[in-house]
Amino acid sequence: MELFLMACIIAGTPLLLAILGEIITEKSGSLNLGVEGMMILGSLGAFVTAYHTKNPILTLFAGMVLGGLGGFIFSFLTVSLRANQTVTGLTLTIFGTGIANFFGKSYVGKIVPDNVKSFFSPKAIPVLSKIPFLGKILFTQSIFVYISIIIVILTGIYLYKTKYGLILTAIGENPGATDSAGINVNLYKYIHIIYGGVLCGLSGAFISIVYVPTWQDSITAGKGWIAVALVIFCKWNPFRTFLGAYIFGGLDILGFRIQHLNIHISQYFIDMVPYLVTIIIIVLSSIKRNKSFGPKALGNNYFREER
Repeated sequence: MELFLMACIIAGTPLLLAILGEIITEKSGSLNLGVEGMMILGSLGAFVTAYHTKNPILTLFAGMVLGGLGGFIFSFLTVSLRANQTVTGLTLTIFGTGIANFFGKSYVGKIVPDNVKSFFSPKAIPVLSKIPFLGKILFTQSIFVYISIIIVILTGIYLYKTKYGLILTAIGENPGATDSAGINVNLYKYIHIIYGGVLCGLSGAFISIVYVPTWQDSITAGKGWIAVALVIFCKWNPFRTFLGAYIFGGLDILGFRIQHLNIHISQYFIDMVPYLVTIIIIVLSSIKRNKSFGPKALGNNYFREER
């Protein structure tokens, strides 16, 4: 059981960062469906950097930069040019996937250098790792996992306990009223959309460096779409991302667990389960739309002259 729960956390970490990135983006009132594209751009940047430089710090930086670049493209098109957010997000996913598969073609089958893998290998935290049961599950993980947990906690504190986080929430609810109070709405949108992209890029970096430490086409395998749906499941609350990400991380590795127990179920059905549950979440959220906790201005471009 301990090993399975440890694996759930590992499998859920890319979802954790991607969900958080989309929550922050949507809190600004922007609906970015390009999560998958930003994730795979981050995967490519991290893998190529790791392969050529063998530097783990530059590897993280490259993943964040390419993810942030995707966020910048989205923010420029939707905030400055007021392009349709849904179409722009879908285009960003197609663009990111195409770029990653094209430039990553020569890296297919290549493996992350040993020193980078070693840097991100599981490391026990002294004292805490000795706690019965929970110690091994929570405190014998990759440094990447620890970083993701810290980012979620700090982002949650920022969102709920700081002036800037409250302003961000106000922009997502009513950008016109916030603008009337002298707040630069577009600047806030830019910063937080790009930050969301950085987190998605970091998520993609985890996949190509730690989770699947070798390059392959479409390496993110649809996890970005699951992350978008799980924002609803997490009710736009950063702290609930732990629940959503780790549960779906468990669903992602469920097939390996079932095989270990010698239970004969089609692998195709097992692979389908996370996406099936995602569809169910979307359907239920549509039925209970009046109980949604989403920002009221979500998906609407803001133009101050139309106030």
